Amino acid sequence: MGTGAAGEAEAQKDSQLHQFAHEKSLVLKFDVRILPILALMYLANALDKGNIGNAKTNGMDVDLHFKDGQYNTILSIFFVPYVVFAAPIAFVGKKFGPARVLPILMFIFGSMTLLSSAVKNFGGMMATRWILGMAESGFFPLVIYYLTTFYRRGELARRLAIFYAASNIANAFSGLLAFGVFHIKDSKIPSWKYLFMIEGGATVIFSVFAFFYLPKSASEAWFLNEEEREIAFQRIQEDSSSIVNEPFVLKDALKVFLMPAAYVWLGIEICLGVPIQSVALFMPQIIARLGYDTIKTNLYTVAPNCVGAVFLLILAFSSDYAKLRFPFIALGFLLTFIGFIIYATIDVERELHVAYFACFMMTWGTSAPSVLLSTWYNNNIAHEGRRIALTSLGVPLANVMGLVSSNIFRSQDAPRYIPALITTAAFGAVGATLTLLLGAFMIFDNMRRDAKEGVVRKAREVSTEKLRQGPKSPEFRWFL
Repeated sequence: MGTGAAGEAEAQKDSQLHQFAHEKSLVLKFDVRILPILALMYLANALDKGNIGNAKTNGMDVDLHFKDGQYNTILSIFFVPYVVFAAPIAFVGKKFGPARVLPILMFIFGSMTLLSSAVKNFGGMMATRWILGMAESGFFPLVIYYLTTFYRRGELARRLAIFYAASNIANAFSGLLAFGVFHIKDSKIPSWKYLFMIEGGATVIFSVFAFFYLPKSASEAWFLNEEEREIAFQRIQEDSSSIVNEPFVLKDALKVFLMPAAYVWLGIEICLGVPIQSVALFMPQIIARLGYDTIKTNLYTVAPNCVGAVFLLILAFSSDYAKLRFPFIALGFLLTFIGFIIYATIDVERELHVAYFACFMMTWGTSAPSVLLSTWYNNNIAHEGRRIALTSLGVPLANVMGLVSSNIFRSQDAPRYIPALITTAAFGAVGATLTLLLGAFMIFDNMRRDAKEGVVRKAREVSTEKLRQGPKSPEFRWFL
């Protein structure tokens, strides 16, 4: 009897080791075959959105005869379609599959970047930026949803961070590319037009490759065998989606907004948006105050963005290891707050090294909260439709705060931009406060639920199948 029980235990242990080995191999395949492609796609997305800042440093606004305030209008107009069309495009992406819709969006925004090199005036640039905003609106929400169909909840943050690091690298690479392109001397074509041609052309070409490469979902990946597809399906069924590949029903998806926590997450997204957009759109202008020429200014944007990408990965990997989200989100906000406050209060011209270090702190504190916040609420929502509904509103809300950023960095405040720096710091402080308050509530609510049930549960120990109804379920536990 004892020998039989020991044999069964040994067999069960062997089965678990076999399952673990298969899962490890499976996740490695996703990491190698999916993440690099998505990262490159997002790199192109970030380049095509943010290169206008580099173009301005090379005289784009002068060549296109912009009047006072029109450059800020160009920046602002992007965010109108970005918000208006985000949810509809994300819902279409859920219905027809992110693997097909994402490359199509990429083709469109790449084409708009190419066309930006051919515009002749303010109106032409307005038109290309409007369509660019439409095409990019559903991109990030769809990528987040797409990754949740490949990875478990505890695996998501670091993978999303690797993907999102492409944004930081894009900001760095954009400065480096601009540094090289602006050395081109052509009496007929301004250098900033070459920047749009190169970046837009590369985006269009890669979108065609991505259309034929990306698999529909983990359980239908062309690079897996039948056994691996079954394991991939089971993994997501157990620890990501309550129903894998669930058909999209709008009425059911919108029920996510009956959850009070959803509005706090959206509030945090709003606070996050201003620092992110201020860094993405105005880092060249912030660094220009250090007193370098146009070419060096673009070059000096590279290091802060590269280090920001590294810090993002450190926080995301730490968050996955600790199985905690909110403390790392709050830390990112605090770093943003400190970085902007330092830059606003010191004598930049006399303390160049401290000022440049503050620029690094700005990038440390903007990227990580975005990744971890998206991961945080996706970890707490097992319903696929509700996940895409909240993400398709939350991400655009963060981005629409570019309307704030693009209007607080006013030409009359140059080169110090004190009102803009203080405003950005304030949003960082409020974001940190909201994050800590929501995290504290979740800890308290989990303890209350444990006491009521008479059993201590961790969120990761509860199957997502049982989490479908959210906090209404007695077994629900918040993923902190």
